[in-house]
Amino acid sequence: MAENKILEELRAKLTGSAEEDNKFLRAEAERFAEKKDLDGVNAATELLLELMPQAQKDEIERLITLDGMRLDRMHEKIIELIREKNTTEAKSLAERLYKKIKLDYKDGENNKFVSLRNPFEDNLYQLRYKPEKTLNRTPFDFATYITTYGYLLVDTGSPVDAIPVLEDAIEYNPVDCGPRFELAEVYKLLKNKRMTLETSRDTLKCASSPAAIARVYANVGYILTDMGEFDDAVAFLTASLLFAPHPAIPYELRDIANRKGSPIKQPTQEEIAEVMKKYDFEFGPNEDVVSVAAQLSANYLIDQDIPNALKALKMTYGLTRDEKVKEIILKYEPDAKIGALDKEEGGKPDITRTVNDSPEE
Repeated sequence: MAENKILEELRAKLTGSAEEDNKFLRAEAERFAEKKDLDGVNAATELLLELMPQAQKDEIERLITLDGMRLDRMHEKIIELIREKNTTEAKSLAERLYKKIKLDYKDGENNKFVSLRNPFEDNLYQLRYKPEKTLNRTPFDFATYITTYGYLLVDTGSPVDAIPVLEDAIEYNPVDCGPRFELAEVYKLLKNKRMTLETSRDTLKCASSPAAIARVYANVGYILTDMGEFDDAVAFLTASLLFAPHPAIPYELRDIANRKGSPIKQPTQEEIAEVMKKYDFEFGPNEDVVSVAAQLSANYLIDQDIPNALKALKMTYGLTRDEKVKEIILKYEPDAKIGALDKEEGGKPDITRTVNDSPEE
C-alpha cells in the first residue's frame, strides 16, 4: 500500500532525536496536506503518535474515548439505538457524550473549540465571525453529536431542556444548519413565533443548498400558519416550493385554504419578496454563502484540484443557477446531472422534522 511505503521512507529519515524527528514529521504532514496526499498525512501522523511520550498518548486516548469507546463510535451507536427506537438507552448515552464534550472541550481565555467540517464551513466561519481567539479543531463533529442529544430531549418530551443544549451545538459550529433547524423545531413546538423567526433568519445566513433554503422558508410558513397569518404563510411556503419542491408543502397549502374557507392566491415572486421584507428575510441565498462557494471554486480550479472544484462549483450553481458555472461543471464532468444539483445527497430533506444522522452539508 502507498501508506506503508511512505511510512518506510519517513522512518528511514528519522534521526533518533525526539525534537528533530517531531519537527521533521510535522513539516512532512503539512507538506502532504498541501498536496492533498491523505496516505502521506496518515503515515506522518502515525509516526508522530509513535514518538509521543506515553503520558501524552494516554491523554489523547482519554480525550477521544468514553468508557473505552471512541466518541465517533459512541455517536454511531446512539444513532443505531434511535433507528431501533430504543430511545431510553440512546438518550442516556447521548447525555453522557454531551457531558464529556462539555467537560473536556471547554473554551479558554484565548482559544475556542470548533467543529468545522470542511473548507466551505471554515471560510464562511472566518468571514462571518472574524475570530480573535485561536481556533482549536475538535477531533470529531461535536455540533452533530450534541444536536442528536437535543433531538432526543425533544423526542422524549423535554423541548425546553433542549434549547441550551442546541445552543451549545451551535457554538461548536455556527455555520452548520443542523442544530439551527432542530432549534427551530423546538420553538415551533412551543408556538414561539418570535424565536422561530429569529432562529430561521440565522439559519438562512448559512444555508448552502436550495433544499436548506426551502426548509427555512417552510419553517416560517408553518409558524405563521399556527399564528393564523395565512396569506404571509402562503408566501413563505410558495417560496419553499420554488427552491426545492417537497410533497408536504402542497398539503400545508391545502390546509390553509380549508382553514380560510376560500381558495388561496398564488403570490408572484415580487409579492413573496415583499412579504419576506416585512419579516426581515432575504429571498434566496445569503451573499456571503455564495461568495465563499464561488471563491472556493476559483481557488480549486487554479490549483487544478478538480474533484474539490466540482463540489464547490455544484454548490455555487445550486445557489445561483448561473449558466456559466453550469458550463464549467459540464466541461469537467460531462455526465453531471445538473437537474439534481439542488437535491441533497440521500434524497429530499425532511422539511417537517430534523434528521440528525443526515446533517445539512
